[in-house]
Amino acid sequence: MEYEDQINQATDPKYECLLFDLDDTLYPLTSGISSEVTKNIQEYMIKKLGIKENVPELCVSLYKHYGTTMAGLKAIGYNFEYDDFHSFVHGRLPYAMLKPDPVLRNLLLSIPIRKIIFTNADKNHAARVLNRLGLEDCFEGIICFETLNPINKENPSAVGDIKPDTAIVDINGYCSAVLDSELKLPSTPVVCKPFENAFEQVFKIAKINPQKTLFFDDSIRNLQTGKKMGLHTVWVGTSHRTDSVDYALESIHNIREALPELWEAADENTKNIRYSGKISIETTVRA
Repeated sequence: MEYEDQINQATDPKYECLLFDLDDTLYPLTSGISSEVTKNIQEYMIKKLGIKENVPELCVSLYKHYGTTMAGLKAIGYNFEYDDFHSFVHGRLPYAMLKPDPVLRNLLLSIPIRKIIFTNADKNHAARVLNRLGLEDCFEGIICFETLNPINKENPSAVGDIKPDTAIVDINGYCSAVLDSELKLPSTPVVCKPFENAFEQVFKIAKINPQKTLFFDDSIRNLQTGKKMGLHTVWVGTSHRTDSVDYALESIHNIREALPELWEAADENTKNIRYSGKISIETTVRA
């Protein structure tokens, strides 16, 4: 019986899926894309939503408390179309700042394990980033904003509509009041990292066993939730490890040095696996 258990352990892979964040994970923060996104978000807040004061501070506060600035804007009362926001924020990005990455492409294609993208961004942005990096056929599928937030056609939104008596520019003061009086922050309809409901949906949609999944992200908040949900975690962009991460990579290119078992445990017959050229990117992931 003990011998059979040893055989089962030897043949039972430690990881069945690799779950990757997209932005600032598959390419470095130094690319400059992240700062362009922040600039566009703040411009959207000013030009489209008419917010006049404390825009940078509000942008940061909403991101901190709601996972994304968009989710926070929805929570504090702004009613705008998701596609309008994404078009303004991501549709105008200088994607030429991203260059093809044949080294990462070869690394990913040589790992014979399911690979899935999990991003808060919209599908068009994800597709354009992967295209610029040359990684279109490296992943089984993408779980993106539209996957977790299907459009509710029965409740069309009007840009700039605000709930009465919502304290838009004083979110920091409101958050302080929450801490003092144990009130709750207004909820957001947006499902996104780093919150548990987003991870739960991902596990269900992609048929993922978190105990056998390795999660790569540049955000420590996302990794903390992932760890709590049972995922093995990899912090990308730093070599500093914390209690919430199992591995820390200065760059995604260090994956082979840090995790040689992804290759060593591979069956020889499944090396150099490739997915079809058209990636599943709409609202589901092929299981």
